[in-house]
Amino acid sequence: MSKNPKIKKADLLNRDDIWNIVSDVLIEFGYSSENKIAYEAFIVLQYYSEMESGGHESLLRWNSDHIEEVGITRYLEEVIDVLEKIDAHKYAKIEKMYGEELWKLYTALEKNEIHENEFYSVIEKANGEYYNLNGKLRELIETYFVMIHTDLIEVVDD
Repeated sequence: MSKNPKIKKADLLNRDDIWNIVSDVLIEFGYSSENKIAYEAFIVLQYYSEMESGGHESLLRWNSDHIEEVGITRYLEEVIDVLEKIDAHKYAKIEKMYGEELWKLYTALEKNEIHENEFYSVIEKANGEYYNLNGKLRELIETYFVMIHTDLIEVVDD
């Protein structure tokens, strides 16, 4: 018997339905590492959500507790691995190029060790590259969610 939430097949009529339900389930899982698929899916959903709402600054700010817990190297490895797994190679390249530097600048700025211009000049470059990809990440994540949704939810007939 599955511990996953039960969702009626009638509530999964299209990709948007699957996106919404999987997103809701992932928020419940959070950074729980008990379910590897849920953990990876949450990481990429969190990445996408924060990047779309405020770019790399938002990503770092809202994930700083988790990043401090696991370390920037591991966090970036996890994000990059999932991005590559879903064929978001151009997004992974951005994180490889800027991720560690942005974290160092972010933490230095938080400690008032640097002037904010130093941080924001790199943020602008990284965000510019992300937004130049024209939102293709949403499609890639949606396809990924369609592939994995039955690993996260139990689809029932009624």
